[in-house]
Amino acid sequence: MSSPLSQPKGGSSLEELLRNSSFKGKHVLSVTQFGPSELHELFTVTELMCLAVQEDGGVDVLKRRVLGEIFYEPSTRTLNSFDSAMKRVGGQMTIVNEAFSSSQKGESLEDTIRTIACYTDAIVLRHPDEEGPDIAARFSPALLDLFTIRQELGRVNGLTITFVGDLKYGRTVHSLCELLKHFDVTINFCSPPSLEAPAQLLNQIKTRGQLGTNSNELYPYLVGQSDVLYCTRVQKERFTDLKLYERVKDSFVVDRSVMKHAKKTMALMHPLPRNKEIVADVDGDSRAAYFRQVSLDSFLVQSAAADERVDEVWTIRPDGFACFGVAVKS
Repeated sequence: MSSPLSQPKGGSSLEELLRNSSFKGKHVLSVTQFGPSELHELFTVTELMCLAVQEDGGVDVLKRRVLGEIFYEPSTRTLNSFDSAMKRVGGQMTIVNEAFSSSQKGESLEDTIRTIACYTDAIVLRHPDEEGPDIAARFSPALLDLFTIRQELGRVNGLTITFVGDLKYGRTVHSLCELLKHFDVTINFCSPPSLEAPAQLLNQIKTRGQLGTNSNELYPYLVGQSDVLYCTRVQKERFTDLKLYERVKDSFVVDRSVMKHAKKTMALMHPLPRNKEIVADVDGDSRAAYFRQVSLDSFLVQSAAADERVDEVWTIRPDGFACFGVAVKS
């Protein structure tokens, strides 16, 4: 379904929007920097990027620019979303595999970054030891999730969004809840007792008047009232007690028996990777939005990178202890 942002205000072209971007020359560090006007601007550019790819395969706004990716951890979605995005906007990629880099000779992370910066216009870094900003400030997955909701349902206001799974460590949940403060929504939580949302997050949402149900069971009525059912993986890497992980890892499984209680227009989302929390049989359901969710990631990256005078973008991705920095030279 087309989003309300599909027609830019005043009929502005992509080139005009990029030329007049409010993000020019600014550091983008936190989800707290995005208010309604910033979200509108970014999502308008993103939708125009989608159209440009559909019609011509992309645009050349970053022609002759080079993006360097430095990855110290395995990656599927992150590596390929940046790679695809850079190519779609006319740029090129160079990839540094940590296993074959000078870090094996003792080179520091700082020196690696400075070296690659000499060869490139921008750097994307993923490193397990970099914690980055506060969990709720991590904006990249939150923007993707919010944009996906608008694309799937055409709006955000008036929706009921139910988060299911690991709500204690699920950083995508925390960051999306921060952006949802700008909208009239009801937020439900469903998790095992040991993985409930942090008290601070619950209090914030309750103070905003957005808190619906906080449950340890995925009741049919919760599924039935949800416009968005947002599932998360129970993260094994967060557990020091593997016996506890084994007890809770499959606490909630969305299958056809769960989906029969859902609205016909409901969107089933997941930040991926998944384990067993959504069975493969559900993939063919028209309400399963998680792979469409992934497909939109590249367009958001294109939109963030397209203004070549943006100095710096830092983003934390949802999978693992992942840090990414993007610095684009003017």
